[in-house]
Amino acid sequence: MNGSNSRSTGSDSGARRRSDATREAILTAARERFAADGYERATIRAIAKDANIDPSMVMRYYGNKEGLFAAAVSVDLRLPDVAGLPRQDVGRALVAHFLDTWEENEVLTALLRVGATNQAGAERMQGIFRDQVLPVARQVCPDPEQVPARAALGATQLLGLALTRYVLRIPPVVALPREEIVAWLAPTLQRYLTAPSP
Repeated sequence: MNGSNSRSTGSDSGARRRSDATREAILTAARERFAADGYERATIRAIAKDANIDPSMVMRYYGNKEGLFAAAVSVDLRLPDVAGLPRQDVGRALVAHFLDTWEENEVLTALLRVGATNQAGAERMQGIFRDQVLPVARQVCPDPEQVPARAALGATQLLGLALTRYVLRIPPVVALPREEIVAWLAPTLQRYLTAPSP
């Protein structure tokens, strides 16, 4: 009786490991395919082929392409705690952090590509802005009523940089050294977040 239970438990954990590995293979293939093809052109069939599984498995785990996209592009920006920084260093810290994040995370590039042309992607970007960027702006903005507008102005700079450097790959922007980008953008972001209203 005990031997049968232990075989069952071992078999369950093996199945769970296979299921986790299948999910990870699907998500990896989906991120790469969404990044390369965009949301509209990426297909469940192509993603399944890239993951070496049957398309029905993708549907079983994620339901449809929107569900797969939402799972594949969950993003935690891991924004720094700006409350502990000297106020005049907030812009520099955020620009440096965003550059590090974009350099390391191809999911963000895929999300930006898709967000520019697809409602599901745009909604995902809006959610990241609402849940992760607004709270940071709230910590440093001198006027609580201006937090949404100031955070949105900051996003225009950071997303504009990401679009031109990582998606459109405009040569002069790609060629700019990291420290030079920080030096140019940090004062602008700082002004948007902490300066008195114009």
